[in-house]
Amino acid sequence: MVADGELYTIEDVVSQALKAREAFDILDELIAGLQLAGDRFQKGEYFVVDMLQASETFKEAVEVLKPKLGERKTDYVGKFLIGTVKGDIHDIGKNLVSIMLEGARFEVIDLGIDISADQFIKAIKKYEPQIVGLSALLTTTMLEMEGIIKAIGEANLRNKVKIMVGGAPVSERYASSIGADSYSNDASEAVEKAIGLLK
Repeated sequence: MVADGELYTIEDVVSQALKAREAFDILDELIAGLQLAGDRFQKGEYFVVDMLQASETFKEAVEVLKPKLGERKTDYVGKFLIGTVKGDIHDIGKNLVSIMLEGARFEVIDLGIDISADQFIKAIKKYEPQIVGLSALLTTTMLEMEGIIKAIGEANLRNKVKIMVGGAPVSERYASSIGADSYSNDASEAVEKAIGLLK
């Protein structure tokens, strides 16, 4: 149901399932559904709108589970700080990555859009993430990524975090040229790369 984006019926189905099953068992199936949608997206079978529908369905289902999930501490695999860089207000890609990371049991701190180097630095000091994700959709704003990475270095924080970059104009070559640790082309790949960086 998650993979197919059955947003309007998922709440009732999850509520019924909770009467007979553990919340974390249901969560595992929801995550599998989101991963299936991601696989379809990578293969070109799904478009962005399909991924958004699947993501919204996943979020709706998790909202039903949250009270039960809160009864047992989630074992996060890592902490991921993410934001769209200064001058850019696009967030669809960033939001998809955030949801997919949460599905993979990352603790995600989403700073939002139009985030400056100073804001990223303050958040790194406050939250102490293992990974920082920089997102940009515009060719003009992707140049901001290099400045943010440099600023993180100047703040003596570069050795404390891994930095991932992504967005439509960004490439593996550009990521390497600005000193990023990793680049991902889509949300599913971002999760795989993030897990790889933790290892």
